[in-house]
Amino acid sequence: MASAAVLDVGAPSAAEIKVFSSLAFSDAWRQLKPQFEARGHQLTLVVGTSGMISKRVGEGEVGDVILSTTSSIDALIKDGRIVAGSSRPIAGSGVGISVRKGAPKPDISTPERLKQALLSAKAVAYSDPVGGGASGVYFAKVLQQLGIADQVNAKAKLGRGVPNGDAVVRGEADIAVQQIPELISVAGTDLVGPLPRELQSITNFSAAVLSTCKDRKAASSLIEFLASPQTAAMLKAGGFEVTLR
Repeated sequence: MASAAVLDVGAPSAAEIKVFSSLAFSDAWRQLKPQFEARGHQLTLVVGTSGMISKRVGEGEVGDVILSTTSSIDALIKDGRIVAGSSRPIAGSGVGISVRKGAPKPDISTPERLKQALLSAKAVAYSDPVGGGASGVYFAKVLQQLGIADQVNAKAKLGRGVPNGDAVVRGEADIAVQQIPELISVAGTDLVGPLPRELQSITNFSAAVLSTCKDRKAASSLIEFLASPQTAAMLKAGGFEVTLR
């Protein structure tokens, strides 16, 4: 009976599912994509900053599922771009700092020590706020709060839709700032840690079915997979904050 049930899930209901995904999940998809496709479906991933994919969906680009910041998805629900009631929380992520592998790790345990670390760095790589990356938008506010926006931005390496840790590996920056899962996925870097508690902000991510979805049953099965305990455990190991369900 069990094998018959597996066959029923796979063959007749196989679908091609186009997914708009936040860059924060780039590394996670390397495991999630083949695991889900083993069920018989095929995934096409469109990966970018939350701002970039929200813009594409908002302008009418056709797709089936979106995995993005909860705030972005809430806005798309209001615009009628998402099937009502289909949104599910998936994970959260804090902003962190990494350095080149083997380099001394700066003390970032307090706001004042983080400030000194950023001022001492020759260059700081973080996501261009204009590009819509959640970490970049938030970190720009942190720099303003610390009173060092002008000094840091004068030596900043601003990325759009790329792992900022790459700039550290290439020697273009001493410090990289981004969502923690995006930092730890870059080979040749060491995670220093999260921003100090007083300055930290957790970005929550959700998945939802787009109103342009061709096969809502298949799309819903993907969202159930993303919200499963197995996926939660894998995301937690990859630096996300999740509540194991």
